[in-house]
Amino acid sequence: MRRLLVALSLLLATLWSAPCSAQARSQLGPLCTTETTPADQMVDACSKIIALKVFKGEQLATVYFWRAVGWNRKGDYARVIADTTEAIRLQPSQAVYNLRGSAYYDKGDYDIAIADFDDALKLGPPDGIIFHNRGNAWRGKGDYAKAIADYDMSIKADPKSAFSFQNRGIAKGALGDLDGALSDFNQAIRLDPTLPQPLINRTAIWRAKSDLDRAIADGSEAIRLAKEKPPVNIMTPPNSVLISAYSHRALAYEAKGDYAHAKDDYNATLAIVASDAGSKANQATAKVRLSLVTDPAAPIPRDAPAPSGQQLITPTQQQGNTAPAPSPAPATPGKRMALVIGNGAYAHVRALPNPPNDARAVAKSLRDIGFVVSEGVDLDRAAMQKVTRDFLREAARAQVAIVYYAGHGVQVDGRNYLIPVDVELKPGTGLTEAMIDMDTILAGLDDQVRTNILIFDACRNNPMAQQVAAAGSSRGIEGTPGLAAPSSLGSGATLGAGTLIAFATAPGQVALDGEGANSPFSAALSRHIGTPGLEVQQMLTRVRAEVVSGTKNKQVPWSNSSLLGEVYLAEK
Repeated sequence: MRRLLVALSLLLATLWSAPCSAQARSQLGPLCTTETTPADQMVDACSKIIALKVFKGEQLATVYFWRAVGWNRKGDYARVIADTTEAIRLQPSQAVYNLRGSAYYDKGDYDIAIADFDDALKLGPPDGIIFHNRGNAWRGKGDYAKAIADYDMSIKADPKSAFSFQNRGIAKGALGDLDGALSDFNQAIRLDPTLPQPLINRTAIWRAKSDLDRAIADGSEAIRLAKEKPPVNIMTPPNSVLISAYSHRALAYEAKGDYAHAKDDYNATLAIVASDAGSKANQATAKVRLSLVTDPAAPIPRDAPAPSGQQLITPTQQQGNTAPAPSPAPATPGKRMALVIGNGAYAHVRALPNPPNDARAVAKSLRDIGFVVSEGVDLDRAAMQKVTRDFLREAARAQVAIVYYAGHGVQVDGRNYLIPVDVELKPGTGLTEAMIDMDTILAGLDDQVRTNILIFDACRNNPMAQQVAAAGSSRGIEGTPGLAAPSSLGSGATLGAGTLIAFATAPGQVALDGEGANSPFSAALSRHIGTPGLEVQQMLTRVRAEVVSGTKNKQVPWSNSSLLGEVYLAEK
C-alpha cells in the first residue's frame, strides 16, 4: 500500500499551488495527506479542505482519497467506501480502487472487493500489493487455489514481502498442507521478526499438530509484539491483530486444560474494540468459550434463563455439574465427538412422534463408527443448555465434531433456533430467549483446527404468525416460508478443516416427520452415515436421493459447506 500512497501523493505539488487560504496551504494540506497524521486530525483536515470548494477533478479526488485513508484507520468502512466511490467518480486510480476493495474485504463483501482489485489492476502495471489484497479476498471466499496464485504473483514482485508469505501460508494451511504453511510462516518471521501476524498463524499450525506449548509460546510473543509496536499499516483493521493473538492463545490454553489462563485471554479478547468482520467473529467465539470455562451451569450467552422441566439425557460420557469446570484429561489426538438431540414431546405446540427415535438411530450409527456421543431426548430448555454447553466444552479438544438435532426449528430475523419441548411460542417479546440459538453453537465450535458437521432435521419457519400449530405431520411450527441458509459458516473456515451444515429440507420448505418410526431424512441418514469409505458429501448425496425418491419429490435435503478436503466419518 505504501507505493500506492506515494504515487497518489505526486499530486500534492499541484494541490498546494491551487487557490486556497493560507491556513489550508500551510496546515490543512499536510495534515490531510501525511500518512503519520492521527486519523481524527486527518479526517478533520481533509473535511475542511473539501468544505473550501476550491478543488475539482483529480485534486479533489486526492483529498477524498486521503480522507478515506483516515476513515480506514478508524475502522469506519462505510465512510471509506463513500469517499473512495466519490474519488473514483472524479478520477479513477489504482490506489483508490485498491483502498475501496480493501474496505469491502474488511466488511466481508469479498466478491465486490475482488471486482475492485480487478479494476485496480486494469488501470496500471501489475502491482504486488494489489495481487496480495486480491489473494486475501479469494481466501475469504474459500478459493484457496486462486489465493495462492495471487500470493505467488505478489512474492514474485517483492520476494521480501513477509505478509505475502504469511497469507500464502494461511491458504496452504486451509488446504491441509500444514508443513507448507509452517514453511511460509517461518519465512515470514525470518523476513520480519517484529510482525506478530505470522506468529499468530503459526499458533494455529502448532495446535493442529497438537504441540500446545509451542502454540502458547507463539501466541505470547505475538501479544508482546502487538502491544509493543501496534501495526500502523492502514490496511490492517484497528485492534484486529491483538484480538486475534489473544483468541488464538486462549484456544491453545483451553485445549491444554489451563482454564484460568484461557479465561483471562478470552476476557482480554472481549475487552478490545473490534471493527472488522474477522475480529467480531473471534469475539463471538470468545464470548461462548468464556462462558464454558467460567461457569458450567450458566446459560449460553445471548439466551436468558428459563424454568427447568423434565429431561432425559443418556450421554456416553460424563456431563458437567454445578461445580467449577475441572481440568480435562489429556486430549486424545483425532478425538471425534457428537451431540445428538431429538425433541418430540412438546407441551405447547404440536408433538412429533419420531424425533426421539431418530436421535437414537443416528446416535447408534455414530457410536458404531467410533464417535463419542452425548445423547439427549425430549429436553426442556435448561437440559438443552446443559448438554450443549458440556459438548461445546469437550469439543475444544476434538478433531471432528458433529451436532445432530431432530425436532421443531424456526428462523427469526435471520437466525436459526432449535426448540426445547417446554417452549410456548407466542407473538411478543422474549420469544428467542426461550430457544437455543444455532449461531451460538456455530460460534462455540468455530475453530481453525476442527471439522464441524451440523445436521438439522427441522424446518426453518417464522413462528410469529397467528397459527403456531399447523395441522399435518411436518416439523415446521407453521406453514409460512422459511428464510435463507446461514450467511456464514464461521471465521474458522478461513483456515482449517471447515464446516458443513446440512438441513433435512431446502430453504422455505417443510421437513416431514414421516409415517413410520423415523423421519424420511433421519432414516436415510442413519443407514448411510456408517458406510465405510464414503466421503461425507457423497454420503449426503445418497441421503438426498433416497429422501427425494421416498417422498415423491416433496422433500429435498439441502446443505452448505466450507469443507476444504475429503472427510470420511467411517474409515475406508
